[in-house]
Amino acid sequence: MELIYKINVKGTVQGVGFRPFVYNLAKKHRISGYVLNNTLGVEIKAQGKASNLDSFKYELKDQAPPQSNISSIESQKLANQRENFSDFRIKFSSRSDNKNTQISPELNVCHDCQQELFDPDDRRYLYPFINCTNCGPRFTITKNIPYDRNFTTMDEFEMCSLCSNEYNDPDDRRFHAQPDSCFECGPQLFLYDCSENILARSKGPASTEQLFIKMSDFLQKGAIISIKSNGGFHLACNALDEEAVLKLRGKKYRYDKALALMFPDLTSIKKHCHINSDEEELLTSYTRPIVLLKKKLDTNIADSVAPENNYLGAMLPYNPIQLLLFKYFPQPLVMTSGNICGEPIIYKNGNAISKLSQIADYHCLHNRKIHVSCDDSVYRVFRGENYPIRRSRGFAPRALSIGKKLERPVLACGAERKNTFAVAKGDQVWLSQHIGDLENLAVLNSFETSIEHFLEVFDVQPEVIAHDLHPDYLSTKYARNYDDEGIPNVAIQHHHAHAVACMVENGLDEPVIAFVMDGTGAGADGTIWGGEILIVEHGSFNRIAHLEHVRMPGGKSSIYNPWEMAVSYLYEVYGSDLKNLELPHLKRDGELELVLKMLENNLNTPITSSCGRLFDAVSALTNIRCEINYEGQAAIELENSISGQSKAAYNMHLADNDEGFVIKWDKLIESIVTDIQQGAASGSIALKFHNSLANVFLKSALRIRSTTKLNKIVLSGGVFMNMYLLDRIERLLRENDFDVYWHTKVPTNDGGIPLGQVMIADSKIRG
Repeated sequence: MELIYKINVKGTVQGVGFRPFVYNLAKKHRISGYVLNNTLGVEIKAQGKASNLDSFKYELKDQAPPQSNISSIESQKLANQRENFSDFRIKFSSRSDNKNTQISPELNVCHDCQQELFDPDDRRYLYPFINCTNCGPRFTITKNIPYDRNFTTMDEFEMCSLCSNEYNDPDDRRFHAQPDSCFECGPQLFLYDCSENILARSKGPASTEQLFIKMSDFLQKGAIISIKSNGGFHLACNALDEEAVLKLRGKKYRYDKALALMFPDLTSIKKHCHINSDEEELLTSYTRPIVLLKKKLDTNIADSVAPENNYLGAMLPYNPIQLLLFKYFPQPLVMTSGNICGEPIIYKNGNAISKLSQIADYHCLHNRKIHVSCDDSVYRVFRGENYPIRRSRGFAPRALSIGKKLERPVLACGAERKNTFAVAKGDQVWLSQHIGDLENLAVLNSFETSIEHFLEVFDVQPEVIAHDLHPDYLSTKYARNYDDEGIPNVAIQHHHAHAVACMVENGLDEPVIAFVMDGTGAGADGTIWGGEILIVEHGSFNRIAHLEHVRMPGGKSSIYNPWEMAVSYLYEVYGSDLKNLELPHLKRDGELELVLKMLENNLNTPITSSCGRLFDAVSALTNIRCEINYEGQAAIELENSISGQSKAAYNMHLADNDEGFVIKWDKLIESIVTDIQQGAASGSIALKFHNSLANVFLKSALRIRSTTKLNKIVLSGGVFMNMYLLDRIERLLRENDFDVYWHTKVPTNDGGIPLGQVMIADSKIRG
């Protein structure tokens, strides 16, 4: 006797070849019935013998396509079922008002498509938009769900008969591959100059080859080319050409900050970077992020690619346009985001021509529209695990499961720097792609447009709006103006959100000790926090310790001028006698006196406990970086200057206060000044400073454990992008039998904050 089951599969199961997988699995186990996409995921009706159905259901999850991310499989035996299926079919998708599916992130070019791309006998030889069910654009072309061609930007291209046959054949690798196309019926690539003259276009293999030969010739001669990718434009130039890289920096107004590199293959990466097996696995995964790798001393990559930095941001080609480019230009390329400094990545052809012509000499674009922009992801590897710096292409918008059902749907608006947002309902949180720093109208528009898209495709009607405690963040203002119908706004302290984000991704739902170290966050007492040790639960926190306060002369100005922070720390230790110290790089004509007047009269000198500002001060004291051109530059260069491997450290002690205790830094500053006056190398001072912080964090943890009996510690905040400090403190804590947790799913910087905001808002709503 045959049985019939109805099976609902939820998760990232659309756009990753899941239906063809189900079809072939059903044939293997002699199952009849059907499979279809719907707005909840995938629905299956399966009829067959009990033993065959058992095997079918087991392999459904055990052998699912690697890019799928199944969150649940619900199986229901249908009694008195009268249907009698003669075969197994893939049906057209159905829609309902209750959407709960997930959109697949972008997928890199699969092996089979790469083989065809470079096979002269294949009809898609050199086709710049080759894809199949297992690869190609997904999130960036999706307008709505279910993921079908008419809900993507490919709806403008009518398939030719050959593509249509593939698309409708369940046994074909391109069955229901929504971006499926070829030279005959698909998008075309165009090469323009800045006067909008078409220099080449991809009508077929010969013309495509000529287009890429021209691009290669331009790059060899030092040109900058804007190239339209899956989620937006890149700006590319020869990474071995110092003059070209400097030209790109100057025109983009991007001074000093490291530029991303794309290499032809792993062999090329290994020529220029040190790489271990975990880093290699991440580089070659279908997500294809930028991975920060230790730079080799003998590399001939242009020095200006990553000045004063020991690391290079390396990635491999992930779409056919990039693969074709490296066929004709097999050298490393700078491949940085196509935008004007401070603005979001450009993804529309018209904007590229009008704006990027200020930077690029030529434009390589295509006529497949991008519906959602999505920048490249940036990752490191720590202790063999992925360590996100920027979670975007390849990862967003894959949902994060939080282990419990939310009381109400939530929109979490994130922070101001490195903004991401999140929409959430049920037990799922959809964290957005990287939006950027919310400092101008262009980024704010991108933020608002992306929120509207997420709410639509994931069918979330927020009943709670979570935002940062800081009243002047544009994300906070957006949240407060979101709705006129009384949806509750929940203001959430910045560092509490950091800590809870780390707790959630590590499955912690109990009180923990949280070390949250960053640059800036509005504190619950009206001061600026950033060097915090908290006792944290999802719904509450207790600030038990922090770095001793210091003033920020000029307020925000001191963030961009670390030497001003150095003066402030020195003033707290030496008073006006600091002028007599032999620190010539801090003796600036007229400027020092102005800063001292602000400190003496307490004018425009907000109070902070920021760990980031302490890094800035030490970087300036050692004359490593006195002014910055990008966020975190002083701290990054301080870490990169570390020399030696000793455990030497300065003294930092703890002092009681009303909350618990403060971490004192006065002896640290005195010792650094003494070392400078005695001619100590900046690298040696940097090493001792980092060791000092790790030691005092351990001392703090031991003290807290002795009174609270808490043994679990989470590490969060932008300071923990510093890998030396993270490695040192994690090792010391673990050696002293603490259970230590860090981020592996969302960034430790502000890009991970919305996850924490969702959970805290839910806890507060529950009361």
